[in-house]
This record gives sequence, structure tokens and C-alpha cells, in this order.
Amino acid sequence: MKKNTEFLFAFLFFSTSIFAQNFNKQIEDEINEIYKDDFLKSSMLAVSIYDLTDNKILFQKNEKLLLTPASNMKILTTTTALEFLGTDYSFQTSVFHNGIVMDSICYGDIYVKGGFDPDFTTDDLDSLVLKIVNYGIKEIRGNIYGDVSNMDSLFWGSGWMWDDDPSSDFPYLTPLIINDACVQIEYEPGEINKEVNYKIIPETNYFDVLNNSITKENATEDFEITRDWQSRGNEILIKGSLSSNSKKDTVKINIVNPELYFLYLLKEKLEKQNVEFLGKLDTATAPQFAKLIYTRERKLKDVIVNLNKESDNLSAEMTLRAIALKNLGNPASAQNGIKIIDSLINKTGLNSNDYVLADGSGISRYNLITTELLVDLLKYMFQNSTDNYEVLKNSFPLSGVDGTLSSRMKDTKAYKNVNAKTGTLSGVSSLSGYLKSANSHDITFSIMIQNFIGSSKKARNIQDRICTFLSELSL
Repeated sequence: MKKNTEFLFAFLFFSTSIFAQNFNKQIEDEINEIYKDDFLKSSMLAVSIYDLTDNKILFQKNEKLLLTPASNMKILTTTTALEFLGTDYSFQTSVFHNGIVMDSICYGDIYVKGGFDPDFTTDDLDSLVLKIVNYGIKEIRGNIYGDVSNMDSLFWGSGWMWDDDPSSDFPYLTPLIINDACVQIEYEPGEINKEVNYKIIPETNYFDVLNNSITKENATEDFEITRDWQSRGNEILIKGSLSSNSKKDTVKINIVNPELYFLYLLKEKLEKQNVEFLGKLDTATAPQFAKLIYTRERKLKDVIVNLNKESDNLSAEMTLRAIALKNLGNPASAQNGIKIIDSLINKTGLNSNDYVLADGSGISRYNLITTELLVDLLKYMFQNSTDNYEVLKNSFPLSGVDGTLSSRMKDTKAYKNVNAKTGTLSGVSSLSGYLKSANSHDITFSIMIQNFIGSSKKARNIQDRICTFLSELSL
């Protein structure tokens, strides 16, 4: 009896091993050929491909290898947001006052409470100002406060690099955001041997500018516009020489304490509407009895389009904290948002303890996940919610059309056939998403390549080759 049991166990183990490796032969041959590329001799490639129509694995290799996902981390953030917030969740920016309004005078303070809206712009601020004016306020005899109590005090994600400051890709985080927590500086040549001309966008007196630049017939020094980032200051520094034949251009840099920048722009716009204000600008929590003047709302389904198509880091980090706020309360933190992502991972049947999650955007190199996880999350969305799946898929860049895939896979069968999220860091390139085979099978896939030197072009070419092959394949 014991021998029979041992034989049965051995047979089942052997059979399972065989079937586990029973991949689509055409895909297996194609990807094994790709593995021979010299580019992959010193780098790592992990691939997972799943047929959603037939509900089976088509191919996987190194699918359990822990790799840095870069912006493929946004897939975890977005799927969790759709699952735990819902498409109609609103990011809210609200204005309150804590006094009385009499004879057009607000006797009290104004509070602007941030609700993690990553896409709040100067136009939104204009609407907010008009609501204050239409509320009947022509003078504020108090202070204006930014309420940032919805979030903890950590202004950057875990593992973010100090020397990436002041890049606009690494915004300072706060629930009260305007213009991506950044400022734009437009510049063009001045007269020969004179300073370079510049313009702050939007126009504001918030920034001190130190202009040590010069216009030359032939520039000899590197031209740079930066910020006093080493001392975490907001002074704008313009230096170097610019050729006189240079065209007008614009740079975008992040801002320290963006909530104070928000308040300063608000003050300036109120003054342009002839609203008198002599108080101070600061941060404070709005009292519970404060009266609502206006709330500006933005739906999650709109936020995630920019988040995924343009791979917007700020949107991802704000969404992660919105997840935390809704599910675990105030103040929201990245760690609490990650706890909710972990719960979604566990719902797919995988174990969240097998991965390292550090932020919501993928900036951090502490993140370690697998292609297996990404495919299982994408599969979960396809199988469990038609509405959320469609919103997710349509938020991904479309091959050859828009977002970070706008210039890829053109003139191939994959053109307009791949909805996928890109991910790029130095030495890291990822692509995960959905496509259709030649006979209209729904496919989800994840391709992660890392530990290469130099440009990611070869890595992207490998990803595009696999996507094109799958688009041409009849299953």
C-alpha cells in the first residue's frame, strides 16, 4: 500500500511538472530566441503571459524573480484604488471659514483643506476664488490656512533619492497641491552680453530669482535653471550662458512646501478680485464647526488616466494616500496605503509577504515584485469587475497612439492593440498590460528587464517584439 501511495504521489508530481511547463510552443520558441540576444547576457528578463479567454498560462519564465518594477508599481496602486475606492471616488479640495460674514467682511479665518487632488490647477484656483467672492466676501479679517491634516508629515516616499531633487518627477507631497507641486520658468535669449530673459508661470511674486545668466553669440557654459535644492529653499537660480540663436523654451521644477505656494497664489488671486486681506498664510487644521464655502471635486476615473498614460508620479502618490485615508483614516500615510494594496494581493491568492512595496509610483528602488504578481492583478481585474477592468485598460497608454507608448509599435500588428503601463528607471524597463491576439483572445502580460547599462531602447525593443508577436498569433 505504501509503495502504491508513493507511486501515485510521484506520478502526480511528475504530471504536474509536465503540465506546468506545457506552454504555447510558438511563444516559447520566440521568447527563447529572444533570450539569446547579447543584450540579455548581462541583464535579467522575466516574462509572464496569460490567455484570459481560455483561462490558461501561455508562457512564463523567471516569473517569481523579484525585480524593481519602476512605474509598473502604478498598476498596483491603480488596481487597488479601483477596488477599494471605486471609479466615482472624489478627490476634494474644500474651502471653509470659521467666523461670520457680515457686510461683505469675513470676521474669521479661511481654511483650504487638501484632499489629495493631484490635478488641481490655476484654473481650478480661479473657480475657487470666484466661489469665495460669490459667497459675499470682499474682505478677510483673519488668516488664510492650508489644512494638510489628511496626511502624515513625510513629504517624500521611502527610498527616494536626495539627488533627484529638484526634478518635477519627484514632487514634494502634501494633500494641498497646485500645478503638480511645480513651477514653470519660460526663458529665451536676451541681448548679447545681457541676462537671459525669463518668465515665471503662473506669474507670481512668491519666488526670489537669482539670475546670473548671460546671453552669448556662442554659448560656452552649460545653461541651467534650478532651485536652491541643497538647502531645501525655493529661490530660483538661473546660471550659465545661452546662445543668442536659442529658441524660447520652458523648464519645470518642483517646489518645497507646495501647500504654502498654493496659499500664496490664492492670496494673489483674491487681491486681483479686490478682496482685502492683511493676515498671514500658514497651515492649521480647520475646526469641526467651520462653515463650508465650496468644494472642488475630481473623480478617480479621471485622475487615473493621467496617472497611467503619462506615468504621473504625483497622481500615484496622492492616490495611494487617498486609499489610506478612505480605508484606514486620518492621517493618511504611504504605509497604510500599502496595507490596502497587500490585501488586494492576498485576494488574488498570492502572499503579500513575498514582495516589498515602498511607494505608490515606482520611484523607489526598494520596490520588489514579480511578473507573476502583475499578471495576477491584471487577471483579477479582468475576471472580477467589467467596469473597473475597462477603466483600468483605457487608462493605460495605447500602442502608437498616446501617453508613454505614443511612439512605440507603429507600423506593426501591435499598433493600437496594446494597452500597457510602461516603467523606466536607470537600468530598469517594464511593460505590463493587455492586448488581443490575432484571433481576438484577450491576453494579459508582464515583461520586466533590468540590470542593463545605458539606454533602455534595446529593452523596449524586446518588449515591442514580444507584443507584436502576440498580436500576430492565433491561439
